[in-house]
Amino acid sequence: MQLKQKAVAFMALLLIGSAELQAQDSKLELSVEKIMRDPKWIGTSPSNVFWSEDGKKIYFDWNPEGNRKDSLYSVSADGRNLQKVSAQERRSLPAQRGVYNRARTKKVYEQNGDIFLYDVKTGKSQQVTNTVERESSPAFSHNEQKVVYTKDSNLFAWSIGSGQTAQLTDFRKGRKPAEEGKNPQRDWLKEQQLTLLQIVRERKEDKEAAEKQQKLDAPARPKEIYIEDKIVSSVVLGPNERFITYQLITRPKNAKVAIVPDFVTASGYTEDINTRTKVGDAQSTYEFFVYDTQRDTAYAVLMNDVEGIYDQPAYLLQQEAKASASTSAADSKTKKPEPRAAAIYGTYWSDNGKHAVVVARSADNKDRWILKLDPATSKLTVLDRQRDEAWINGPGISYGPGTIGWMPDNERVWFHSEESGYSHLYAVNVNTGQKKALTSGKYEVSDVRLSNDKKHFYFTANKVHPGEKHFYRMPVNGGEMVQLTSMTGAHEVELSPDEKKLAIRYSYSNKPWELFVMDNKKGAKPRQITNSLTDEFKSYDWREPQVITFKAQDGVDVYARLYRPENAVQNGPAVIFVHGAGYLQNAHKWWSSYFREYMFHNFLADQGYTVLDIDYRGSAGYGRDVRTGIYQFMGGKDLSDHVDGAKHLVEKYNVDPKRIGIYGGSYGGFITLMAMFTEPDVFAAGAALRSVTDWAHYNHGYTSNILNTPYTDSTAYAKSSPIYYAEGLKGALLICHGMVDTNVHFQDVVRLSQRLIELGKDNWELAVYPVEDHGFTEPASWTDEYKRIFKLFEQNLKEKK
Repeated sequence: MQLKQKAVAFMALLLIGSAELQAQDSKLELSVEKIMRDPKWIGTSPSNVFWSEDGKKIYFDWNPEGNRKDSLYSVSADGRNLQKVSAQERRSLPAQRGVYNRARTKKVYEQNGDIFLYDVKTGKSQQVTNTVERESSPAFSHNEQKVVYTKDSNLFAWSIGSGQTAQLTDFRKGRKPAEEGKNPQRDWLKEQQLTLLQIVRERKEDKEAAEKQQKLDAPARPKEIYIEDKIVSSVVLGPNERFITYQLITRPKNAKVAIVPDFVTASGYTEDINTRTKVGDAQSTYEFFVYDTQRDTAYAVLMNDVEGIYDQPAYLLQQEAKASASTSAADSKTKKPEPRAAAIYGTYWSDNGKHAVVVARSADNKDRWILKLDPATSKLTVLDRQRDEAWINGPGISYGPGTIGWMPDNERVWFHSEESGYSHLYAVNVNTGQKKALTSGKYEVSDVRLSNDKKHFYFTANKVHPGEKHFYRMPVNGGEMVQLTSMTGAHEVELSPDEKKLAIRYSYSNKPWELFVMDNKKGAKPRQITNSLTDEFKSYDWREPQVITFKAQDGVDVYARLYRPENAVQNGPAVIFVHGAGYLQNAHKWWSSYFREYMFHNFLADQGYTVLDIDYRGSAGYGRDVRTGIYQFMGGKDLSDHVDGAKHLVEKYNVDPKRIGIYGGSYGGFITLMAMFTEPDVFAAGAALRSVTDWAHYNHGYTSNILNTPYTDSTAYAKSSPIYYAEGLKGALLICHGMVDTNVHFQDVVRLSQRLIELGKDNWELAVYPVEDHGFTEPASWTDEYKRIFKLFEQNLKEKK
């Protein structure tokens, strides 16, 4: 009996040991080929989360089966009954985007180019338009008795009660037909006829009387407004329907558009792709008008009297001062100051219809104004002016009007400003001009919205840590910020229609996004809805990169992600990754948009590399000074932050200073080139992917803010463009670029290649990807690119045996 028991125990031990061996064998062993497969091998996170209009369901796109495309799923508000949505239910849903009335009982939206009115209580939609032309931008009139929308750039109003549609504007392309000019000879003949012949006089009188009566009998029509070849935008109907404001955009006729050739096509012929202009080329201009329907006239709103409109940027004043110093008094001429070009956005009316505000930005992006508008006189009054000698931007501000709204008292507007050095929420009184900061501190506020009852603000902020995003509630006049989310990482929150529940997309640094639901209460426990990861992905123990800080040479704290080998050796190799986009954050505690690079960094750590991923100067999440730290010199502080990061690796993590590599894409590729050309003794090898080589060839919207324009600030472009420094290359350089890149054109690396050839450099290579745009899509391309990157590091950073 004892022998039998021992035998059973022995067999059990064998089975346990076998299971452990199988578990070890099944653990994912990383390789470039496995990492760079179609991302579905990871599992597809839920996306595009929204609530049903009655708040009973949460809808989201998901793909747990690994199909070719995501499907629409739903779950009940309590987190139960997770299921795929039927085609019939999906088709019956109103569009997610739309505008509610004040009571949130009705919603207007556009779907497939038509306008619909949705009744929240009954769940039924009424189709307002059904035409071949597209109707768009639906909204309620101020009295909520009409649905207002645009078609062919004109404004229309549909009466909810009668179903009647009225055209409110009549914008027409071209010029107004010219009236027949005076001709003395013909005028004399007409007068002679009227004097001599009674029948001519009678018929003329009859005709004039008929035309007068016809005008009296005809229904009222909007004024014909001829816009030549301009584009109408942002048409807004005022509360009493007297004033209609609109923007006219003039596209430049002489701008030259860059062409990207596409070589791999279905036709077998090379096909040209029209892309964009280059920085400094002619740009669109903007005009703002008021159409007064009562006076049947339209007039421009001008910025000529607005404070600061004549203030030239500091860099231009410095240039003028130098020019004046080298010019004799007799030669110098005083120029009459001219207002800077600007764009006006709006109009934003108070709920009581008494006040209107607009937002204006100078074309050079040095100024942003919040302005009170008197539509009857077109007078503008400054409520807030934010000036930045670098450029205006930041969360809630962006490059357009930014986020703005009315406070419940109808006397104040709320908006974002970086006045304190961080993007915070402010309110200003339109009558007194008194301004108050509603939030403050060394953190940023984003995604601001008012509660339904207008007693609270809801917003996202990185107050806990620059690398964490939490959801907050705060009284409308400022005060205690109640942190509603608690999990370490980032939270993307959708409030339920009744604001009692939160649908949350949450992720951590080594956990991709999943859907949660929780009560809208501090301390409430979130309930996880989705489990998206595949068993294969979960079989690897993905690192939680440590978020560290180190001191830059100018004393600023620089944040970074650190990946360490399990058994790091003395004087080991290291790789520094440079994120792209410039204004982007990657040293954070949530799942990175650079998920392939995250996995590659785990792989590199497995191979003995220490990896550092830096939020350099110019990155998002750290306030104005970090955001604008690259003004007039890209490749300055942003590059020195990476040099300081390399020094930190050597001093604290025992990295060999002769075995440090660097790589990155887009802006990251640009920094890699600058590093290899201007800091050749710091970086032994670098991989520059889809990199900008000469900023004078990039686009206007991004580049002109940071470097101004090539013809007004040529020094900034020369300092900031790698092509000028190519002679400094010492280490091994890999350049990778898509041939149909419509963002950073392939021309960039072609010109750089010619420069390297002429300089006689032979320690570089170029890999081209014939079917890839700026963001690669094909797994084969990703795999080829990263195999080359890994080979570059292995050959140049590992000790030779």
